[in-house]
Amino acid sequence: MLCSQAALIMLTPQQSGPAPSAGESLPPAAMVRDQLRRLLAHPLFTNSKRYPVLLAYVVEQSLQGNAGELKERTIGVEAFGREPAYDVNLDPVVRMTAAEVRKRLIQYYYAPEHAGQLVIELPLGSYAPTFRDPENHRADAASAPAEETQVLAAPAALADANRNTRTGAWTQRPWLGVSLAVLAALLLGFGAGRIHMPRKPSNLERFWRPITATSDRVTYCLGEPTDSVDRVRPASGTLSPSGSLNVSDVITLARSIVPIVPRDGAFRVIAAPVTEYTQLREGPIVLIGAFDNQWTMRLTQDLPFGFRLDNNQRQIVDRHSSPERFWTLQWQDSGAKLVADYAIVARIHDATTGQPVIILGGILAEGTEAAGELVSNATFMDAMLAQAPGNWDQLNLEAVLETRVIDGHPGPPKVVALRTW
Repeated sequence: MLCSQAALIMLTPQQSGPAPSAGESLPPAAMVRDQLRRLLAHPLFTNSKRYPVLLAYVVEQSLQGNAGELKERTIGVEAFGREPAYDVNLDPVVRMTAAEVRKRLIQYYYAPEHAGQLVIELPLGSYAPTFRDPENHRADAASAPAEETQVLAAPAALADANRNTRTGAWTQRPWLGVSLAVLAALLLGFGAGRIHMPRKPSNLERFWRPITATSDRVTYCLGEPTDSVDRVRPASGTLSPSGSLNVSDVITLARSIVPIVPRDGAFRVIAAPVTEYTQLREGPIVLIGAFDNQWTMRLTQDLPFGFRLDNNQRQIVDRHSSPERFWTLQWQDSGAKLVADYAIVARIHDATTGQPVIILGGILAEGTEAAGELVSNATFMDAMLAQAPGNWDQLNLEAVLETRVIDGHPGPPKVVALRTW
């Protein structure tokens, strides 16, 4: 569930789910979550912000036995961050998103390459998804409503036209069918060899492996907004000045970490002030934010690169350099305009908690955002690790990055220092 300060997001594996109807057996939750990952990774969903959020939310709630609570207002509040009293008629985000999700699910399953996959559907008039084996999916498509039938009719008509054309060609040229069959067999064998060929994991996958390889619950610990001590200005727009987490940004965070959530595992997002030490002992940790996150400050105090406050100036310091070097905010127009921020990206095994920890913290919010971009972008990750030893994934790693800020928006992250140990 998504809440403000003291609340957290939790996706936990459950064996129970929505009650099946008579004679119907539900597929295992693990199979449903595997299929959900395939859907969310498809371009039909990855190119949208809202569609993956709604689909992931309703599927997970159903697997947890909460299908009966999937109402429009509930989804609007918990999945899209609307106020509890918002007007669903003036803001039909849930209805519109659900309609698009239904269409995209139909398009996805009509593709021949998805024919053998478990079927996740969002029935008309309901926000509770259904899960079933693929055998009867094509038969059910024949009885789909007119709105959905239009999506299916075009590919079917095209297939019939192509079939008639091919039949005439093969009647006139018998050798053509034989040649195409041989070619298809060769291509199929080549494709099968490629599919079974072991794939070398990317640097991005290797970086996140301490998180993805575990079956323990992962804690994402977010800082709370504070005014800059370097200059009087409002707290970053990513978190509200009231001190509560911005639900929309938490949802965005949850969506961005779908590929790295451990298989059938669980994660939660908690505000740093209410995060207890015992919670950090339970599993891997991702710390987001620096000066506004007390746990980032604690866990980096003995690292080669760390944060410090020097005469009310926020800095990142290199504790192992001689003479000591440090990085701090760069301002323009007499300190009225931020032009550069710095951040730390760390991947360590923390002795205090006994857990693997990933730290993404900037001096200000712009640096934190740039750190998040680095660890989610394969190009930036490869550029950073080009400076690291070949066995970096067996070591602790910490980097300092710089981001140029234009009109309040961080630019691409650039690594200016890196250490492994």
